[in-house]
Amino acid sequence: MIERSSRSRFAALSAGVVAASLLLAAAAPAFAQSPAAGSPTASKITKLAYISPEQANDYGWNQQGAEGAQAAAASIGAELELADGSGYDDPTPILNQLGDNGNQLIIAQAGGYSTPGSQFAAATGIPVIVYDRPDLISPNLVGDIATDSQQGGYLAGVLAATMSKTGTLGIVLSADDTNWHKQEGGFIAGALATNPDIKFAPAQIGPAGYGDAPGGKSTTESVIAAGADIVFGMGDGSSFGMLQAVETATPPAGADKVWFIDVIGDKSDPAVDPNGVLLSSVLWNFTGAFEDAISQIDAGTFGTSVYTLDVANGGISLLDTPNITPEAATAVATALAGISDGSITVPVTATADEVTALLPK
Repeated sequence: MIERSSRSRFAALSAGVVAASLLLAAAAPAFAQSPAAGSPTASKITKLAYISPEQANDYGWNQQGAEGAQAAAASIGAELELADGSGYDDPTPILNQLGDNGNQLIIAQAGGYSTPGSQFAAATGIPVIVYDRPDLISPNLVGDIATDSQQGGYLAGVLAATMSKTGTLGIVLSADDTNWHKQEGGFIAGALATNPDIKFAPAQIGPAGYGDAPGGKSTTESVIAAGADIVFGMGDGSSFGMLQAVETATPPAGADKVWFIDVIGDKSDPAVDPNGVLLSSVLWNFTGAFEDAISQIDAGTFGTSVYTLDVANGGISLLDTPNITPEAATAVATALAGISDGSITVPVTATADEVTALLPK
């Protein structure tokens, strides 16, 4: 899976600051765990579908969701139908086709799919998973996934503030997105907890620039010009433009290199990051949430609770890379342990105004 080394060093270092029982690596998982390969769990679900707006090759939201769906399907020996690249328009025609194809669960991997997905579930009786809409939960029909993405943002902020040489951190958002704002707020809080004098250069591509790679590049160039030597970027397809800007940047005064912290997926593949500027990524792992949803469908309890990805259950984690210094790794491990044991409470900023309130005046 994409996480591979994401927690190993941080969890190991945490052993020196808290009891082992508090470590993320040792925490009792809140999500269902995948069975051993070749031993699928019996389930009523024999076929499920995954629909996303963009292709599942973005090393981000669309790909991570697809990989989670593939793992969940494999865990029960079910067939998975992928409908990635379905666009941002009304997905109802595609949902109807997926229903006609015999799928018994549909993962609607986009906030914009939530309302039509819930309407489809009500009309057909086919369970649908939606995002960030707990108000749409309906027994046996609609389940909702949420993320405590601010926790990953906090860890990224600790990392960035520890390693920055200029004392200025860039933040680039692709869109006016609740999860982006939550991660941004967590990042600011983690950075300020590490260095109260740290400065920020925030910017946003537009209201919905998720796939705008040129916009990601130009916006990232602007925050680097403002003195940022580490950029925290949230963008889906636009993140490739952000990464390109970091790769080609002239480091600001006081820094010898500009680093990029990504979200959701792992772009450390040399084919994607040939210049090695990826410092880390806030990873999202959907597998456990999907497996929990399947288990609840089997138990007849689907659509009665929200599946939340967080640090404690492994749904949210920070990618470990060789670019992270030992000092920064220790700082992240300490913060990770504090979030896990509850001694650190990360603020939840769902809007741009709430984020602005956190910024130093």
